[in-house]
Amino acid sequence: MVARPAHLNAYEFVAVAALRAHQLMDGCVPHLAGEHKATTMAQMEVAAGKVLGITIPQTSAAAVAPIL
Repeated sequence: MVARPAHLNAYEFVAVAALRAHQLMDGCVPHLAGEHKATTMAQMEVAAGKVLGITIPQTSAAAVAPIL
């Protein structure tokens, strides 16, 4: 089992790892050494911080205001 980093909630971890697993299955080169399935390698890469571009979108107050 791969431990989830503290800065990502469970949903973010799974979503990013799934996207990376698809990349690995499509032929991208892994960022870590070892022979693992694409899903495990993706989780390991996310946990190690090797996957770039993880951003948390910022919302403005207007975007979350209720519609009356």
